[in-house]
Amino acid sequence: MSDDLRIGVIGCSGRGKLAYHAHKPGKGSRLVAGCDILQTALDEFRENHGEDVFLCKDYRELIARDDIDAVFVTTPDYWHEEHALASLNAGKHVYLEKPMAITVEGCDRIMSLAREKGLKLYVGHNMRHMSFVQKMKELIDSGRIGEVKAGWCRHFVAYGGDAYFKDWHAERSKGTSLLLQKGAHDIDVLHWLCKGYTKRVSGFGNLSVYNQITDRHDPSERGDASWDVNTWPPLSQKGMNPIIDVEDLSMINMLLDNEVICSYQQCHYSPDGWRNYTIIGTEGRIENFGDNPGRCVVRLWNRRCDYNPYGDEQYFIPAVEGGHGGADPAIVDEFIRFVREGGKTTTSAIAARNSVATGYYGAESLRQGGKPFDIPAVDPANLKYFQAWL
Repeated sequence: MSDDLRIGVIGCSGRGKLAYHAHKPGKGSRLVAGCDILQTALDEFRENHGEDVFLCKDYRELIARDDIDAVFVTTPDYWHEEHALASLNAGKHVYLEKPMAITVEGCDRIMSLAREKGLKLYVGHNMRHMSFVQKMKELIDSGRIGEVKAGWCRHFVAYGGDAYFKDWHAERSKGTSLLLQKGAHDIDVLHWLCKGYTKRVSGFGNLSVYNQITDRHDPSERGDASWDVNTWPPLSQKGMNPIIDVEDLSMINMLLDNEVICSYQQCHYSPDGWRNYTIIGTEGRIENFGDNPGRCVVRLWNRRCDYNPYGDEQYFIPAVEGGHGGADPAIVDEFIRFVREGGKTTTSAIAARNSVATGYYGAESLRQGGKPFDIPAVDPANLKYFQAWL
């Protein structure tokens, strides 16, 4: 490995711009190669990272290069497994955008190969690096609400009709479910705050609104996922994906392996867009209002009372620089340090796999009338390999 970690990016557009935080020539890491099917994305990559970067439209050309130490895989979800396995087989350390894969078996194959190759696999669950989530974790770990017994998350996805029902996200074959694709973040946060992983899940859900819209774009066209506040109500949307077979409303209940009970609710046609977590312990509870630093507060109740909208204590979360409330630069910095130096990480492949498993079997449950499903255990060899870094 040279003084700078040399990094390639598979999927330069969209979420691939996260990798731009890793371009710090002379300070530990630099982007040296990019792959995308869009020429405009490759042109922008060259403009930002220099004329000497290697560019291609076939990811196999990128991972075949000997001058690349690590790879960001930031392609659409249904490519994650193929691109991650190929990169690991080529001897590259991997930053894999969440969700790890769209099936539990896919996650397990990726983890097993990383272990067999002795390589670093890091999954981009950036919400663990968001300051409001970290404040909630700090309050829990310091014992302010006693022993955690329950966790709830309500996710209001105001932009759902734009971001998830006008392109591939709307298709089961490409993402399994929005409980998995979108919910992987929230399920992971619930697991982290409640200190356990789901062992049994059941749920209900429905495709209740967006299936009613008949204005669909041609299959040969790319969906326009741009967001306009004036597009309201949801049934006024136009240019939807030609195939829509994922739910726009989902609710699951989760029994964790430490007997904590959690619930997760996701709606893609709400007028407002934010996440609300409530964690209840034996001596109190905490709840966030807003999830954008600078416009977010975490409130704590730990005295008996009647209605008290502001809690006994309030923790206002200050504004920070960087995408996703400062989480994007933080998670990239941790990945670079992890590959170069090792050490502990905030998340792990174990956590990422278990969030996928919960979303996957939660979707199976709601599609089978609420039938409960047990979550298959992580392979013991994989558990031992990845647990060392968590």
